[in-house]
Amino acid sequence: MSGLTFVDVCSGAGGLALGLERAGFEPRLLLDDDELAVTTLRTNRPHWNVLHTDLLDFDPAEHPVSHDVDLLAAGLPRVKSNATVARPDSRVEERLLEATVYLVHAIRPRAVLIENVPDLARADAYQRFRDFARAELAHLGYEFSWFVLNAVDFGVPQNRKQGVLVAVERHRAKEFRPPAATVQVPTTVGAALGPSMASRGWQDAARWAAQADRPAPTLVGGSKNRGGPDLGPTGAKRTWATMGVNAHTVGDEVPGPDFIWDPELGRDNMVKITAAQAALLQGFPATWEVAGRKTARYRQIGHATPPPVGEALGRAIAEALDGDPAVPAAG
Repeated sequence: MSGLTFVDVCSGAGGLALGLERAGFEPRLLLDDDELAVTTLRTNRPHWNVLHTDLLDFDPAEHPVSHDVDLLAAGLPRVKSNATVARPDSRVEERLLEATVYLVHAIRPRAVLIENVPDLARADAYQRFRDFARAELAHLGYEFSWFVLNAVDFGVPQNRKQGVLVAVERHRAKEFRPPAATVQVPTTVGAALGPSMASRGWQDAARWAAQADRPAPTLVGGSKNRGGPDLGPTGAKRTWATMGVNAHTVGDEVPGPDFIWDPELGRDNMVKITAAQAALLQGFPATWEVAGRKTARYRQIGHATPPPVGEALGRAIAEALDGDPAVPAAG
């Protein structure tokens, strides 16, 4: 299983692309409209072909390298919930979803992977898009699956559900199976972050890690239109508080030797998760450098597809593509 290629749109911090690389895929082209995300990608993988452009402006005819690839992958910006559909920009994410499906016409990959919110795969609110995708992809000769994965089942120390569409050319479609969990016991926040919490000599790091004995709630990157970063909505903040973490902000650095951790004294005596630690909670390697200032780094990380999930999806797709079963005979 080698020589598989992919195009990745809305690549962000590179979580999906990194996972696909680990699964044996080679990127022909990645694109994103965010300058800092492009810098992140080029910094970590100087040999990757990264294009700074908006998906809605991308014309494959101007980039022949994108043609005849095995996989078109898209970890797209999250479509809005019912509570925000009245906002002026509420259609942007849906337009990106539709643009990705239309891109299949031009690129004609052997498989398509779209990752987004879990509701996209099952909620009535997104039936219109599912019907649109079904009509377009069936017309082009693909069969597809909608399913939901939780990153915690793939070794990521975070409960993070994702809605996934995988479409495969019809004569290979029966070979595809959604990836099965790779771990039976979830990785906890304490296990993932304990070493980094102790890295500046904080004496209470082990005690904190021992009680942070569950996976993190879903990290939320937030919007460029919002203020400073935090770790998510009210419910997530409450869950973080039970682990002695102040989730109302993102820290500049991990605790030093003199930090007094006593959640009963309030937020100032809770630990703060740094952007680098948020990347660990997303399953990025510690060596992955994210460009920008704190808020911009956290936003890229919070929006990313966890690389272990991308790898599991990539391996499942590669198994379906490998060997070209049931190819119709020529002539």
